[in-house]
Amino acid sequence: MRVTTRRIAPEGAHRSLGLTDDEFGQIIGVLGRAPTDVELAMYSVMWSEHCSYKSSRVHLGRLPTTGAHVIVGPGENAGVVDVGDGVAVAVRIESHNHPSAIEPYQGAATGVGGILRDIFTMGARPIALMDPLFIGSLSDARSRYILDGVVRGISGYGNSVGVPTVGGQITFDDIYAGNPLVNVFCLGLMHVDHLVLGRATGVGNLAVLLGSRTGRDGIGGVSVLASAAFGETGADADAAKRPSVQVGDPYEEKRLIEACLQLLDEHLVVGIQDLGGAGLACATSETAARGGLGMDVDVTAVPRREPAMSAVEVMTSESQERMLAIVEPAALDRVVEVCSRWEVTATVVGRVGPCDADGVGRLRIRDGDGGEILAEVPAASLADDAPRYRRPLSPPADLAERRLRDPSLLDAPADCGADLLALLVDASWIYRQYDHQLFLNTVLGPGDGDAALLRCSSPGIEWTGKALAMSADANPGWCLVDPRLGTAATVAESALNVACTGARPIALVNCLNFGNPEHPEVMWQLSEAIDGMTEACEALAIPVVGGNVSLYNASEGRDIDPTPVVAVVGLLDRLQRRPPAISWRAGDTIVMLGRTVPSLGGSRWARALRAHVDGELAPLDLVAHARLVDLVASLVAAEAGADDAPGLVSGLHDVSDGGLAVALAELAVASGVGCAVRRVASHAELFAESPSRVLVATPRPEQLVAAAYAAGVEAAPVGVARGERLVVEGLVDLSLDEIADARRAHLEGAIEAPASGG
Repeated sequence: MRVTTRRIAPEGAHRSLGLTDDEFGQIIGVLGRAPTDVELAMYSVMWSEHCSYKSSRVHLGRLPTTGAHVIVGPGENAGVVDVGDGVAVAVRIESHNHPSAIEPYQGAATGVGGILRDIFTMGARPIALMDPLFIGSLSDARSRYILDGVVRGISGYGNSVGVPTVGGQITFDDIYAGNPLVNVFCLGLMHVDHLVLGRATGVGNLAVLLGSRTGRDGIGGVSVLASAAFGETGADADAAKRPSVQVGDPYEEKRLIEACLQLLDEHLVVGIQDLGGAGLACATSETAARGGLGMDVDVTAVPRREPAMSAVEVMTSESQERMLAIVEPAALDRVVEVCSRWEVTATVVGRVGPCDADGVGRLRIRDGDGGEILAEVPAASLADDAPRYRRPLSPPADLAERRLRDPSLLDAPADCGADLLALLVDASWIYRQYDHQLFLNTVLGPGDGDAALLRCSSPGIEWTGKALAMSADANPGWCLVDPRLGTAATVAESALNVACTGARPIALVNCLNFGNPEHPEVMWQLSEAIDGMTEACEALAIPVVGGNVSLYNASEGRDIDPTPVVAVVGLLDRLQRRPPAISWRAGDTIVMLGRTVPSLGGSRWARALRAHVDGELAPLDLVAHARLVDLVASLVAAEAGADDAPGLVSGLHDVSDGGLAVALAELAVASGVGCAVRRVASHAELFAESPSRVLVATPRPEQLVAAAYAAGVEAAPVGVARGERLVVEGLVDLSLDEIADARRAHLEGAIEAPASGG
């Protein structure tokens, strides 16, 4: 069947597709002629902010990306780090923000599906998911509707495909009401020698499309524009005008995972790439560009599930559950046989070609095998040569004034206990929707510890006693006050969370969620955040092995607050028993590691209870923080790594969001044991979120304090675990029941209210 006829894109069509006049001029310069409709559509999606990072690439290069464990850094589908014993970990984080605002269930579900493919395309089996979520205030009916749909989408897809969701983060704020953020992190395990990259190598090798048939779902953003830009009218144009959210099928994804992993186990593919953003246009151009070769694609060979699809639609569709494998001709029969076993469609849609006389690898889209050429472009011009903008950046004009408005000068609360109750949120309603024990690897699951902890094993990879820790963190309140220091503090917190499981941080991925990059203040926030991340990663020796940038997060003309999400992975060399978690035992002494700076700048107390977003953050000493991370990891690893553990640490919890007050409340409720804490100087000290602090419960405080001082870390007893009330002398006196009820009411009480999609 012939799909379309070749035609030059109409004058002005590029503007409807989101390309500027200058960018259109660059395309003409690359091609030496006006582009066809298919070429223009491919450039529009590949040169979009989502695919090309054209506003952020000039800044991302500052991040540290190498380290002793790193096998694959940024630029591939996922980062890969070596954890020993011939085993590697693949990690990736992505956003599905705008689709989730349009259709929460499918937006979140297909976000999970896409991140899973990023992992198994490297040859790794996905074994864990995490989901940092940022939703509008629960007093808003639409935000409750979005939260409900997003949680159901994550659980519906992750549970069905068989990958546990082991943690995440939830933030509620009015700034996200019109533009929620749905970020998804995934980790997978693989044998090092099974690593396959997304590269088209070997002239004459076949491009084989695996998985679902291609439909119009996921191309609303392109097809709606294309129908107008390319002059389509009538039924075809009306059919194209549908939501731009992909539709996921987790059962197809499960079959695709198993088929692809078997193909990789049998070394039947020489390259593989998932079809995510920009669909086939992305997968073909990126694999060809990475391999330094060309590719011919027969658009009529692509299996479709809808009639009368144009070549533009076929090449830019973001239909889910699809992969592009590069296969040697001699292996094709076995590839088809393996896919047939897993009920996965495998179709040859192209062939790897040589470079031309000028050394350029060209991507050709044909109407039939050997038929008319609908598009012919240098593959690298799509994949690598998008414009790179050094957009204007500048801090807010009133930044100096804002930093002088110290929230510590606000009136002290009449009742610190009431303020504490107002800050508490129990996310267990969300976690109950997820199966976090799939594979039976989860040692510390959602809410158990400051980070998730899993045995380092999966089907086909035997457990050798090692464990992997994962923490996904963000603090928009910090980053709004000071994006540079706030991001550095977020990295520091995530590393400390991992250390609280006994693991040592070995790699980081990030999801940088920001507003409109055409606004100089937003670009200043992004640049500052990258510098803060760089400083923290260098000081803590944590390489950045991948990431994602999500821009244009705004609604009703208002940019979201800067929301860089940091996911840190750590390695625990020996796991003999469950490490201490967020808990304590009656009679334990509570020791604070680190020093409190009574600053309320960027704190949840100031933001959530006083609507105050100014001031300055407490300072962060990264050298001292590195000592704290090393100490905490060593103490907990000693408890987890031997049958005759020293018993020095009963439980622990980092002090961050909500300060000392929230950390004490969470420890008390988790343990069912209250506490009596010595007098705290003020509400500022109680709710301060100064960095580099951990509460440790211990039966032997003198020995713990001595170990801390030997490591160069400040330490002091602050109270004792006992009774059924949380008492901070002179400031707080609450029963455990009051605390537990308040934590549940904030989320579960709001969810029970009527939700609305309007």
